[in-house]
Amino acid sequence: MTLQVTPFYAAVLGLLFIRLSVGTLLLRRKLKIAIGDGGNPQMLRAMRVHANFAEYVPLSLLLIAMFEMRGGQFWFVHALGLCLVIGRLSHFYGVSQTTERLAFRVFGMAMTFTALGGAALGVLIPYIF
Repeated sequence: MTLQVTPFYAAVLGLLFIRLSVGTLLLRRKLKIAIGDGGNPQMLRAMRVHANFAEYVPLSLLLIAMFEMRGGQFWFVHALGLCLVIGRLSHFYGVSQTTERLAFRVFGMAMTFTALGGAALGVLIPYIF
């Protein structure tokens, strides 16, 4: 079975990752911090948003792709991808604010966990039943 839905979300998230990477690089240049956070809370926030994305998105996309390849319902694959994109955008917005918007961070992680957990269960359930 070929992937019809997951590549779309992988591409959208790939572009978002580039945005996060460029934002972090530009902030490094502005603050003159070559490595680490230099003790700057703004740099630390940018680094954590970027790293958190890199920590959660690859496994989530892999599980969504596996679910789709195993015949997961078209609408459910879209729902998982949309949850992941919305979750990452919300997390990015919430954490990147100087005065953190905790509700956006919490919502973002909840959506990310929904996508990750939903895809994991979608792959695992056929092995159990």
